[in-house]
Amino acid sequence: MQRSKNDLWVGLFVLLGAVAILFLALQSANLLSLNFQKTYAVTAKFDNIGGLKPKAAVKSAGVVVGRVEDIAFDDKSFQARVTLALENRYVFPKDSSLKILTSGLLGDQYLGIEAGADDQNLVAGDVISSTQSAVVLENLISQFLYSKAAEPAAPESDK
Repeated sequence: MQRSKNDLWVGLFVLLGAVAILFLALQSANLLSLNFQKTYAVTAKFDNIGGLKPKAAVKSAGVVVGRVEDIAFDDKSFQARVTLALENRYVFPKDSSLKILTSGLLGDQYLGIEAGADDQNLVAGDVISSTQSAVVLENLISQFLYSKAAEPAAPESDK
């Protein structure tokens, strides 16, 4: 009787630990976001979203103010259409701008929203037109190499 009681407690402890590890893994991968705040949806179009993923954070001044809800390709404008779910408690002017930023050198990408100066605020269904696409590291390297190749060679001095 005592052994089966101990086995039950050990089994419950192991199960609780497995659930905690699963929760932490999902939370760190942004696959689980427990947020019960009311949100409103706005959209924006980008030429290049890089590695931006759904559920990525939307931050303003380093504070998470929403999440990326959906990413789709607009076959009319040939741009990526990103739908954001911003929390109702945060309001931004209509002329706010969005940038795709990276946390750290090789970290996850997120959206940074910079408040504008308009008197009217964003409401559900609005489109943010001022966007800045992701900086793609490969493009920067190729531009650097191309600019170095285009420079004329320095003349060698005779000794």
